[in-house]
Amino acid sequence: MNLNWLFERKGLFIIAGPCVIETEEVVYETASTLKRLSDTLRLPIVFKSSYDKANRSSINSYRGPGLKEGLRILREVKERFELPVLTDVHSPEEAKAASEVVDLLQVPAFLSRQTDLILACADTGLPVNIKKGQFLAPWDVGNIIQKFVSTGNRKVMITERGTTFGYNNLVVDFRSFPIIRSFGYPVIFDVTHSLQLPGGLGSSSGGQREYAPVLARAAVAAGVDGLFMEVHPAPDKALCDGPNMIRLNDLEELLRVVIEIDNIIRKVLK
Repeated sequence: MNLNWLFERKGLFIIAGPCVIETEEVVYETASTLKRLSDTLRLPIVFKSSYDKANRSSINSYRGPGLKEGLRILREVKERFELPVLTDVHSPEEAKAASEVVDLLQVPAFLSRQTDLILACADTGLPVNIKKGQFLAPWDVGNIIQKFVSTGNRKVMITERGTTFGYNNLVVDFRSFPIIRSFGYPVIFDVTHSLQLPGGLGSSSGGQREYAPVLARAAVAAGVDGLFMEVHPAPDKALCDGPNMIRLNDLEELLRVVIEIDNIIRKVLK
């Protein structure tokens, strides 16, 4: 699948889907809605879901169906709904296996300084979204990018997902968008993870999804290239990150607003 448009900076794109693969029904319902919205709004959308969430608050937290079953479901999404598909990988071995199915790979924030993983993802030749670690300053991503492009693969994107402020909270510094963008690669804003309250519920993370529209609008006005949003048909029943995921039925209204803002900003900044 040709994904050069991700790097042409000609318009906003979206990465969206349930945090983790729960059931095929949830995945396919979400993918179907995202495909409809992509076609209706003429908005490029990448489907995202994880086969394994290796970083969970508790040993009892749901992690996903695992690599083999998860990739089977993601392949089905790709073929049935004709959407580009992205998933997290946690090791060089996973990067190789996942690259045979999905269209993009993602390096989780807590692994953003793992050199072997970054190089393995780059070596697949696929586009890779690297989430900036919650513990990094925006200018620190320059070192991450240098690692990645040393392989000859220049198809890298950086996602801002908030900075750890301590005591179960994250803060988004909007200065980070132009700073990261100055390196010459697409910048994405992770709307929903920035509203996560890590470990805020004791054995799981809390969240503040009610602020998602505000941060999404502000980030698009600040000039980001894409938005990352985890969505779910019934987030209050989700097995992972429910408190900060956006309700699937609420997504269209939000997308229409950010598209309008993006159109205005691109005209003003021409």
